[in-house]
Amino acid sequence: MKFTGTDSYVATGDLQMAVDAAVTLQRPLLIKGEPGTGKTLLAEEVASSLGLKLIQWHIKSTTKAQQGLYEYDAVSRLRDSQLGVDRVHDIGNYIKKGKLWEAFEADERVVLLIDEIDKADIEFPNDLLVEIDRMQFYVYETGETISARHRPIVIITSNNEKELPDAFLRRCFFHYISFPDRETMHKIVDVHYPDIKKTLVAEAMDVFFQIRDVPGLKKKPSTSELIDWLKLLMADDISEEVLRNRDTTSAIPPLYGALLKNEQDVHMLERLAFMARRENR
Repeated sequence: MKFTGTDSYVATGDLQMAVDAAVTLQRPLLIKGEPGTGKTLLAEEVASSLGLKLIQWHIKSTTKAQQGLYEYDAVSRLRDSQLGVDRVHDIGNYIKKGKLWEAFEADERVVLLIDEIDKADIEFPNDLLVEIDRMQFYVYETGETISARHRPIVIITSNNEKELPDAFLRRCFFHYISFPDRETMHKIVDVHYPDIKKTLVAEAMDVFFQIRDVPGLKKKPSTSELIDWLKLLMADDISEEVLRNRDTTSAIPPLYGALLKNEQDVHMLERLAFMARRENR
């Protein structure tokens, strides 16, 4: 199996090699990078490219590792026993399978996405070490061992909100998705908007990278935000001349709400514009 990207996803050579290396080593692929650089989308595109089913496990701050294996609903069983329900005699009726169980028992190989693992408690990755390493786990309530029929391709994403344990990192193949350069960004835009005016893209790209270069921004605009901004520019029929000839003392681009996502960054650009106006007096 070789991953080469898809018609809707531009994968750099380094990223393609990282996916292939993780598959060859039979290790989870740990993906880091700025928000909006396509980490989650990568799993979807790998599954699509290889013709495999995708199983997604989106992690929250309250997610526990056990939930990925299974959950035992003791409360429902107790209630059913009090009501005299027949199903109470089979404990398996109260076992809810998790995403890992679903991936392990699949009839064919699947892609398993563990999305934003750093959102969970610091012990979460360690609690999955054995299961991901050995590709099996034990169900205490039923006394059965669940082993993977086909080893899934495991893709794990992280936004670096928390440091991951060394023992967990040793079991992964790591890749950092660097922010796209202008050439790669042009390819990404072409995938989303093949008919967009090249002159509009060029001017929008200048504004976009100028904003990203502003020191001290709390959140730099990402690839996905550029795509949204271009969609708005086309919807509002804003021409490249508006971007090219806009007031150089104004640091706020049109429809900036697609690029800037907090008031601190907006105020910072407004202060820069104010300083530029004073210098030009």
